[in-house]
Amino acid sequence: MALGEGDRRRIAGFRVVVSWPQSRFAPPPSPSGSLRARVAGMAGVLLIVTGVAAVVVAIGTQKHAPQPSLASAGTIGSQGRGPWLRRSVPVSVSIPAIGVNSALLRLGVNPDGTIQVPSLVTRSQEAAWYKYSVTPGQVGTSVIEGHVDSYQGPAVFFRLGALRPGNRVDVRLADGITAVFRVTGVRQYLKYYFPAKIIYGAARHAALHLITCGGAFDYATGHYLSSTVVFASLASSRPAHHRRGQR
Repeated sequence: MALGEGDRRRIAGFRVVVSWPQSRFAPPPSPSGSLRARVAGMAGVLLIVTGVAAVVVAIGTQKHAPQPSLASAGTIGSQGRGPWLRRSVPVSVSIPAIGVNSALLRLGVNPDGTIQVPSLVTRSQEAAWYKYSVTPGQVGTSVIEGHVDSYQGPAVFFRLGALRPGNRVDVRLADGITAVFRVTGVRQYLKYYFPAKIIYGAARHAALHLITCGGAFDYATGHYLSSTVVFASLASSRPAHHRRGQR
């Protein structure tokens, strides 16, 4: 026989409903105040509370990518043309402030016109240069992208939002020269209002834009709602190291 509405109980926020079929085999009611019943009840509550606590702890210990602060917004470009380099394809990127050292993939666009991104399964720890942008150090906008996380955990640009104006980004080029960029600003944009012309458009100086996902995660669609963008300008360059005996 199902319990009446007045006999239903809540344990740790969950409604517990117990029913028995209308049969003579239903167990007899336990004597009220039974020590065994009290101990069993307390043990049940303890297990449920412990389970809820474990879920809370698990959620609380999840890693969340740093988000850009208002203080790091800075500027999105240089006032003058500044230094520049000849065209040379980038081969790797290094960002000492957040521990990034990655070889660079060279990616273009998908058949639908969207920009290709590294594979989440096999290349989440590698950044990619958008091959239809200028090479880092040329006058114009060079774009490097990377994932913030993957199915396994943090990805190559997990801490991109922690960068601040003045931080250094080194891009090694195929000709051996290292282009040294300085961050001028770090900003976050809702993808719905993503300023594509600013991010991918032409610039009058040697600009570098680093892009990853950010903001809140939409579990319904499986995508982040925002993008984190780092703006940097070429500050200097380091020549290729010559072998001994070479001139």
